[in-house]
Amino acid sequence: MDNYSQTIINAVDTVKSAVVKIDRIINKNNKNTSEGSGSGFLISSDGFLFTNSHVVNKAKAIKVALHDGTICNAELVGEDTMTDLAILKISASEFAPTILGDSDKLKVGQLVIAIGNPLGFQHTVTSGIVSALGRTMQSFSGNMVDSMIQTDAALNPGNSGGPLVNADGEVVGVNTAMINGAQGLCFAVSINTAKEVASQLMRFGKVKRAFLGFQMQQIELVPKLRSVAEVPNHSALFITNVEVNSPAEKSGILSGDILYSFNDQMIETTDQLFKLLNSDVSICWCNTK
Repeated sequence: MDNYSQTIINAVDTVKSAVVKIDRIINKNNKNTSEGSGSGFLISSDGFLFTNSHVVNKAKAIKVALHDGTICNAELVGEDTMTDLAILKISASEFAPTILGDSDKLKVGQLVIAIGNPLGFQHTVTSGIVSALGRTMQSFSGNMVDSMIQTDAALNPGNSGGPLVNADGEVVGVNTAMINGAQGLCFAVSINTAKEVASQLMRFGKVKRAFLGFQMQQIELVPKLRSVAEVPNHSALFITNVEVNSPAEKSGILSGDILYSFNDQMIETTDQLFKLLNSDVSICWCNTK
């Protein structure tokens, strides 16, 4: 067997038993009925799991189908519509959870694999590459979500909430969305941001965050720009749009600026920025206009 195929097989074998199917139960005409399904994956041996907020939002009940066919009732621990993430809990033990990787180490062009339940077809596997990092896109709730991984690993309705994994079977993202009518434009929330969200949801039931008001994309800094700006960063965040009357606009940030420091700490990825958003804001940026 060729090395490419064997790599994918090994990665899938590492994570597949932790991937679940999620059914959203609502009350319709005084009857409980399933309305839509999605995916999720276990992150702890005692039954905590990730999925998307839009998969479980306003559900009367949540059913989880495990890899072995077992059906469990799930409790919603908390959800964050800003990142389209949710944490569920199922009452059982001795689960084999996924291994959470480090999305800051991802490189454009790197192999990634998506696992989920598109259109009800359980444990469907697709593969592709990382097309871009640090994207900002609009979520199902209408909010702009940062720290998105763009990939061409095919996603379909039902993939939402499933894991995006690297060649080692480590989860690097939570599959979230595809763009209807487009090919090869699929997105996942980076796992480093998801870890921060999970920590707050499990502690507080919600996420506490500051608001800046701009859209961004992670970029590599060329040596000339690093020299002119006198910064040590190899990567930074390119501001693609600034919202009207936002804190960012009021502080003088413009579309086309490059964000390289936050609260006097070097920023190279959107995940690093997300971690600091609960602190007092002190931003440094290069104005490239």
